[in-house]
This record gives sequence, C-alpha cells and structure tokens, in this order.
Amino acid sequence: MHEEHGIGRYTGLVTMDLGGETNEMMLLEYAGEAQLYVPVSQLHLISRYSGQAHESVALHKLGSGAWNKAKRKAAEKARDTAAELLNLYAQRAAQSGHKFEINESDYQAFADGFGYEETEDQAAAIAAVIKDLTQAKPMDRLVCGDVGFGKTEVALRAAFVAVMGGKQVAVLAPTTLLVEQHAQNFADRFADFPVKVASLSRFNNSKATKATLEGMADGTVDIVIGTHKLVQDDIKFKNLGLLIIDEEHRFGVRQKEQLKRLRANVDILTMTATPIPRTLSMALEGLRDFSLITTAPSRRLAVKTFVKPFSEGSVREAVLRELKRGGQVFSCTMK
Repeated sequence: MHEEHGIGRYTGLVTMDLGGETNEMMLLEYAGEAQLYVPVSQLHLISRYSGQAHESVALHKLGSGAWNKAKRKAAEKARDTAAELLNLYAQRAAQSGHKFEINESDYQAFADGFGYEETEDQAAAIAAVIKDLTQAKPMDRLVCGDVGFGKTEVALRAAFVAVMGGKQVAVLAPTTLLVEQHAQNFADRFADFPVKVASLSRFNNSKATKATLEGMADGTVDIVIGTHKLVQDDIKFKNLGLLIIDEEHRFGVRQKEQLKRLRANVDILTMTATPIPRTLSMALEGLRDFSLITTAPSRRLAVKTFVKPFSEGSVREAVLRELKRGGQVFSCTMK
C-alpha cells in the first residue's frame, strides 16, 4: 500500500540505470496494468496491506483520485468514532457510579470457594477491583494476564460484589464455547448463593433464549453470559451494574461501546491476555485503571515451546503424550 497512490500489487525488485547510476526499484502493479517504480529510498511510503483477503482486493487506478477519497472517508470515520468515544468517557467521568457495600462474611464464604491459593498479582488485582467497586465513580479497569493465570477468578469476585449489591452482571465472551465454559464456572461458584446465572448464545433454543431475555428485563436473571448477542439493540436489563468483557480484542469497538451506552455509569471490567494497542495505550496513559497478573499459579508448569523441522514421529509422540495425561491437542495449518 503506497501512501500516495493506494493499493497496488508488489511484483518484485528491478534494477534501472538513471543518469548513469544504477538504482534498485520496487515495482508495483496497479489497475489497468499500470506500473509504478518506487526507489528503495522511498520505502517509508510503502506498508503491507492488512485488510481483507488479498485475492479479493481491488487495485487502485493511478491518478484517479479514488485513493485520496478513500483516505478522506477513513479519516472522517475515525474522527467520528473518536468523538463518540470521547463523549462517552466524558459522560462516565462526570457521573457518579454505584458505591457497593460488602458483607465481609458473605464475601469471605464466596472467596473460600476458590480451591487454589491466590498468587500475589492475582490478589492485588482482586483487591484493586473490589476497591474500585466501593468507590463513587464508575470502574473502568483492564486486567491483563496470560491464559490460566487467574483472570476469571477476578471476574467472579467482582460479579459477586455486584450481584450481592443488587445489580445485574453481563459477561461478554468472544466465542460460544467460551460462553459455555464461563456459564459452567459461574454456575458452580454461585451454586450455594441465591444467584441465577444464564447464558445467551446460539446453543440456546428459542424457548431458553426468550426466558433469559425476559429474566434480564424483569431482573430475575442476575448474571448473563453471552456472545455478541448481548450488544444487540433489543437487549434490555432491569438494573445492569457491571459489564465484564473477556478477550476484548475479539470484538469491534462499536460492539463494546454499545453496551456502555446502556448505562453511562456502569462498572466496566475488561480481561485479556493480548490487549489491543488502543486499550493498552489508554491504560498506560492513565485513562483506564490497569492490573497486571504476571505470576503463574504455583502448580502450573512453565510453557515449553519447540521449533523444529516437521516430523510425523515427533508429532505423534507429542500428541500421544498429551492425550495420555488427559490433556487436549489442537493443530494449526497454513490452509
């Protein structure tokens, strides 16, 4: 993608004699079989295209003005989105949030249901979230930690405080399988408390979906866990108080901000192992509160990564070893 001429197809490097000097050029092909030679000294104007599938991309026509028009539209859209987000965060900063009160004995009983010893980082993240929830301003905290480092327990503790404080909780997950996993974990942990947990995904039949939507609207559903269905316009909550977003990089900005608009003073807890640049930048600049979990649980072994030439024997050995211990295996291929 050329900064001034738009999307072209890279066809290779060529050598040209210009004014008695030999120059190396990058050759780009544009619509209508037009060609553009770019000196290697101008490579800063070139970037790799990372949009839709390459085979379906339309090349720009040199000198047509279409590229400049596309850039103007993109800039306008970016400004509109930035203005929307700025307005939303300004509303949140100006409003007072719900200040939760904690029943220490009930909270400790719930915490005791966690069958593991908290790591130092995990305990610090939980304490920070609980402190946020007991403040008069809306929480907006990012919890960052590797897979299996205990982010879900942070979410469970926050959900307990919110539900016991009379508020509803929405958990937004990127995949149906993760929704089911969270639903099971939440149901297990809240089994001894008067809390109704429901899920909203394509795995639910129409009858179950209708019952969940009605429960969210009339307040009989305390915690709902769902995919992007939770950000649809027709979703209604009676008293939403906490939004938990898991792996936010899998959702679009508008999807996430749409739920925030339901209540400008709703508490927000975002969990991720790979924060998107926008969110990480806001956290590092102090626009969002940030908790980092870097310590693995005591019983968790270090991840081992092996890079080696393909060998069916090595793959078979690794798969059998994992299956023998009751683990899971997934394989990634180029196509």
